[in-house]
Amino acid sequence: MSDTRLENDLFKKFQDLCVMVIGDAMIDSYIWGKVNRLSPEAPVPIVDVVERSNRLGGAANVALNIKSLGARPILCSVIGEDATSKTLIQLMRDYELDEDGILQSNDRITTTKFRIFGNNTQLLRVDEETTHPILPNDQARLLQTIKFQIQTKHPDIIIIQDYDKGVITQYIIQNTIQLATEAGIKVCVDPKHLNFWAYNNVFLFKPNLKELKNGLKSNYNYLLDKFNLEEAIMILQENINADIVLVTLSDKGMVIRYSTENDGFHYQAIPAHLRNIADVSGAGDTVISVASLCLAAGLSPLDAAKIANVAGGLVCEELGVVPVNAKHLSEEINRLEIL
Repeated sequence: MSDTRLENDLFKKFQDLCVMVIGDAMIDSYIWGKVNRLSPEAPVPIVDVVERSNRLGGAANVALNIKSLGARPILCSVIGEDATSKTLIQLMRDYELDEDGILQSNDRITTTKFRIFGNNTQLLRVDEETTHPILPNDQARLLQTIKFQIQTKHPDIIIIQDYDKGVITQYIIQNTIQLATEAGIKVCVDPKHLNFWAYNNVFLFKPNLKELKNGLKSNYNYLLDKFNLEEAIMILQENINADIVLVTLSDKGMVIRYSTENDGFHYQAIPAHLRNIADVSGAGDTVISVASLCLAAGLSPLDAAKIANVAGGLVCEELGVVPVNAKHLSEEINRLEIL
């Protein structure tokens, strides 16, 4: 049996932690309906709308995952000065998320991903967004906000959640890492393509397999050769000097390579647990949230990855982007004897 006492202590530790999340905050907007016929105008289904809903997405979903596990998130982002921004801020208020780190700019619109579901199947996604980098004055404002939040709220760990939507720039990355280093705060990163190689000297670097392949400019199918996957991660790790590299492999689980003080680097594959997968959107947000929070709570890299692996699988059982449920995660840790 797993150590339930240790598990309970872990979730209690979460309640004392503060996590800064920096990145592209967005809205995931859903239309849910039923499909009974095809359109006479084109070979596409007609969706009879049953329900509409808006949810926090991107870096805002990471913050919500942190909140759902009992910790205190600080979300720092730049959104538009549009009607959608009001929806995002209202959603944050609904979930009692601190909005002090949210800046608005008339240079961009608030990113929204529209998903249309018919008969519980995603039929279409439409993205409304601005993807160019935030303006230099907005970068300066954001960095000043990050600095102020670090100095006044003293986060235990920082997550940079990059979706290539323009909020995360090399200026923000380099200066945030410097501020964190000066404050003795570890930085965890969920990267995308544009800034993949800009994250030097971070604590945790968590790409998915596609991002790893794009970053290394390789078409090699690493899943067929575990040795080459480990070698690829080693090359990445040596180049960016990350303590931990965690690569998610979708339904194959994840692999981790991490350093220890006494005996160098360790490499471990962590298989996925059997799930009824309904929707994979948002799983990466959950993995970086849970892994970072576990590391901040003092867990080993391997245990943090194992718990994040379970959490990522749990949210895939739900339709749409949802944060992990703390009670459900605790029950699964115990059932699967993770700790």
